[in-house]
Amino acid sequence: MRVRLVVNGSQAAFDIAPDTRLLDLLRDRLGLMGAKEACGRGDCGACTVLVGDRAVPSCLVLAARMDEPVRTVEGLAADASALRESFADWGGLQCGYCTPGLVVRTHQLIESGECDTSSNDEVRQALAGNFCRCTGYNGVVAAVQHATAGHGTPSGA
Repeated sequence: MRVRLVVNGSQAAFDIAPDTRLLDLLRDRLGLMGAKEACGRGDCGACTVLVGDRAVPSCLVLAARMDEPVRTVEGLAADASALRESFADWGGLQCGYCTPGLVVRTHQLIESGECDTSSNDEVRQALAGNFCRCTGYNGVVAAVQHATAGHGTPSGA
């Protein structure tokens, strides 16, 4: 089947099987490697992308069903540069596997204003669908808070 998608602001058309997941199209056909396959069940957040203004696990949605623009971490590079720097400065990443999904979800949280980022508990709850095995989330929460408050210095800096 033929599908047309807008990904990171560029329109493209593809011939795909009806059961092609968005994650596979992004990685295999467009070479966008930011979204990662981890659980394949939508539980971990490693493959999170924006569809319209919603953060979604790209492993669970069919590419043929995309009727809104898709933005990946690569497409957020300019808009989320301060957020990415904050993740690096505040220890919000270690191995980096989950980082793209966390950055996409955090960008969406900031843009939507759906949580009080000054509250540790609200940030942790809002990011509950994005698993990180390395950081313990303290650095992630600090990075989110620093990026949204725009002040402070990393501990040890």
